[in-house]
Amino acid sequence: MTENGTPLLHLKGVSKHFGAVQALNKVDFESCEGEVMALVGDNGAGKSTLIKGIAGIYRFDEGEVHFDGKLVHIHGPRDAAHLGIEVVYQDLALADNLDVVANMFLGREMVQRPFRLDEASMERSALQTLDSLSVTTVRSVRQAVAELSGGQRQAIAVAKAVMWNSRLVILDEPTAALGVAQTRQVLDLVRRLAGRGLAVVIISHNLHDIFEVADRITVLRLGQQVNVFKTKETTQQEVVHAITAGKLELVPGMVSP
Repeated sequence: MTENGTPLLHLKGVSKHFGAVQALNKVDFESCEGEVMALVGDNGAGKSTLIKGIAGIYRFDEGEVHFDGKLVHIHGPRDAAHLGIEVVYQDLALADNLDVVANMFLGREMVQRPFRLDEASMERSALQTLDSLSVTTVRSVRQAVAELSGGQRQAIAVAKAVMWNSRLVILDEPTAALGVAQTRQVLDLVRRLAGRGLAVVIISHNLHDIFEVADRITVLRLGQQVNVFKTKETTQQEVVHAITAGKLELVPGMVSP
């Protein structure tokens, strides 16, 4: 919650359709500072569409977006970034041929006059950000990203997201294709983000990971929000039931009232 007790991000009745396909229908969603909110659902549930709407890649057809208690209009990724919303997508969007520092400042480089990169300041900021997140597995910030493991790459992508005065960080399948040890590192990092007071949204199909790190779980089914669980007060079986058979307000194919 923010200081006045409201969620940092609050979506009210947002909808999105692509032609005849109703991807989202009157979805409510919220994320609070210092909390990990999981977003789960089967393929086609609307998770990616919801996240891309928050990130400004899509525009919602209806509904309201409130951020920090104020109604906002996100017309593109720049608007989202200006609010402090950062998304770490599953592909991580890292350049393998560049080192860690260059990746963390890609498109936002520090420049000295005349037209020279301020390499020393960028390296110092990168080290400070990684240290603040207790990322100790990266041997050198001058390593090429191509040399890093999956867990290390995920840590760099997260650090890149949080170093720009972020307030809300969205992680899309952050443990996909990682080994046991690397998954542990990433889950610990997710909890540290919330511990720093950031609002964190994690999208994952792995309910074991979700139950380890999430405070609450929002379930989408066929483009609708069907339940919000407190993790400590539910079970994986209840969440699976909501994912597969949660009650829908509008059956797909029906005309919306």
